[in-house]
Amino acid sequence: MNVYKINDIAQLIRGNSYVGRGIVIGKSKDGKNAVSAYFIMGRSANSRNRVFTEKDGVLFTEPFDASKVEDPSLIIYAAQRKFENKLIVTNGDQTDTIYEGLKNGKCFKCSLKEREFEPDAPNFTPRISGILEFSDNDFSYEMSILKSADENGTACNRYTFSYTALNGLGHFIHTYVCDGNPLPTFQGEPERVEIPDNIDEFTNSLWDALDSENRISLYVRYTNLETGKEDNRLINLNK
Repeated sequence: MNVYKINDIAQLIRGNSYVGRGIVIGKSKDGKNAVSAYFIMGRSANSRNRVFTEKDGVLFTEPFDASKVEDPSLIIYAAQRKFENKLIVTNGDQTDTIYEGLKNGKCFKCSLKEREFEPDAPNFTPRISGILEFSDNDFSYEMSILKSADENGTACNRYTFSYTALNGLGHFIHTYVCDGNPLPTFQGEPERVEIPDNIDEFTNSLWDALDSENRISLYVRYTNLETGKEDNRLINLNK
């Protein structure tokens, strides 16, 4: 087994009907861009009734049809926002927890200590989070997963992964292994994936690989490390 293998993310996802919500962070192959991506999938009508929107530089999940919202608590949140030289991306309202923690001098890991997995028994969906910290025309990044210690939600296990950004390498973490009842939680370290130079190539490959019945929205950002210019792609199934 080659532990240093870098996978094609499309090959990891294609044929898997439900990996849930996913975060990818890494550096483009040419070393010019910091890359982040976030996608959501949904099985229930409530989960599928969502779109991504951008407001004042913050990425939000919002209802597509507000009249059909059943429970907004776990599906409506700020998914990505910036604080100073840091970019936060998560699968829930812990985005704001991290943001407020940073404002108060806490680190990424410390900010998440007050949070745990989602209270959606029997799935106990993990909270997955990432942060990119930019400095000197480069960046480093961390990823986190907060997951239930057992099938009863008795306790929360917390895992944080810290990375040096390397050309062409990214890390991919998602909430579930695959579909199921209850849904099996993601296991192990974030998966090593290729990060191409072209944002459209990466966006289209990722979107096309997601199950067409369950994919909802995808947002990809390439940040030029020299100029700070941001190039974004947003895809919503609901239009």
